[in-house]
Amino acid sequence: MQIKFSEDVIPLSDLKVNPGKVVNRAKDTRRPILLTSRGRGIAVVQCLDEYEKNEEEREFMRAVAQGLIDIREGNELQLGEVKKKLGIE
Repeated sequence: MQIKFSEDVIPLSDLKVNPGKVVNRAKDTRRPILLTSRGRGIAVVQCLDEYEKNEEEREFMRAVAQGLIDIREGNELQLGEVKKKLGIE
């Protein structure tokens, strides 16, 4: 998901005038739209599917990082313990 600054940065006034056009652009291009006010970024409009996908990826990466920290700190479980916790024995 690469932002195209020539297309994906728009003033807040454009959103006020035609919100459907801005939302449809985010949905169709699957790229976030940066909204600006007085030349400064203030918000992002993003397709819901892309937002949810990004959140899932972020949560997965947090879990991986936490797992690596746990291993480094010696907080490990044996396979049997994990199966018991997950109820898959």
